[in-house]
Amino acid sequence: MQTLTIIQPDDMHLHLRDGEALKAVLPFTARQMGRAVIMPNLKPPVVSVADALAYKQRILAALPEGSTFEPLMTLYLTDKSTPELVREAKAAGIVAFKLYPAGATTNSDSGVTDLFKLIPVLEEMAAQNILFLVHGEVTDPEIDIFDREAVFIERVMKPVLEKVPGLKVVFEHITTADAARLVMEAGDNVAASVTPQHLLLNRNDLLVGGVRPHHYCLPVLKRESHRKVLVAAVTGEKSHKFFLGTDSAPHAQSAKENACGCAGMFSAATAIELYAEIFENAGALNKLEAFASKNGARFYGLPENPRTITLVKRPQQVAPKVPFGNGDALVPMRGGESVSWTVEY
Repeated sequence: MQTLTIIQPDDMHLHLRDGEALKAVLPFTARQMGRAVIMPNLKPPVVSVADALAYKQRILAALPEGSTFEPLMTLYLTDKSTPELVREAKAAGIVAFKLYPAGATTNSDSGVTDLFKLIPVLEEMAAQNILFLVHGEVTDPEIDIFDREAVFIERVMKPVLEKVPGLKVVFEHITTADAARLVMEAGDNVAASVTPQHLLLNRNDLLVGGVRPHHYCLPVLKRESHRKVLVAAVTGEKSHKFFLGTDSAPHAQSAKENACGCAGMFSAATAIELYAEIFENAGALNKLEAFASKNGARFYGLPENPRTITLVKRPQQVAPKVPFGNGDALVPMRGGESVSWTVEY
């Protein structure tokens, strides 16, 4: 039976929510990831150092006994963020600020309305070597939802990189050939996280045969041609600039299966197994370890995890749903179906 042992991976883009939801989903990540970069879009958002440190303590308190998992905390960038806040965040061990353009995704109502007014804040991030995590979409209603990422690159990303050339940027959950090209052509200060859904699925998986709400995420799934370019990017010559970031975003089944438009896919239950399937299908299993366990750590200036995990080429059935606290259920990515790899815990 085929086995693959790799350095324990990190999830460089993770939503854990809070309260009972946090307790329900955290164990899935903690059992296979050494660390995770925790997104700050709670209600209310994590906008101060005190908010982030309190949230970190709630995460640590919810960990299974004996877990060595480490949450890496971020702050939610707002129109009121200041250079002083950047310095305070750096001193407290906060690893990054996250840009949510106002209205772009779940809990983004407090997001930035004009990034160019925050150039002094970005310059201080560059000076402090604190990362800038970018949800790269414009939100103008006249822009087609499938074009929002490409337009953001031209209107926002390229000008910002020119204005603050020393800024260390992670283009989060990229979905298009345009974004992959930008990252590959940019300097070593620009990298990208890539989700399992954007490497496995295209917009047909969302829309053909009826809308599949559990495949609805933002940025939305794109054309098959874009998916193929993303797979080529994470396995190709510039693959060191891309790393694992699930964007695992849990929403209750009752919330996904109604008109609320909850955007997010919960992939944490079998995250590394899904990525193994992607890399195997691309004939690039030998590059999985770098993508999952090395590239992100290096870009964040972190040591590689001291432990390893072992994957076995043995299909496993993904549970159709898992408990989500307060009587709710959560439908995992590939729920009720199988993945072709299994982690030996």
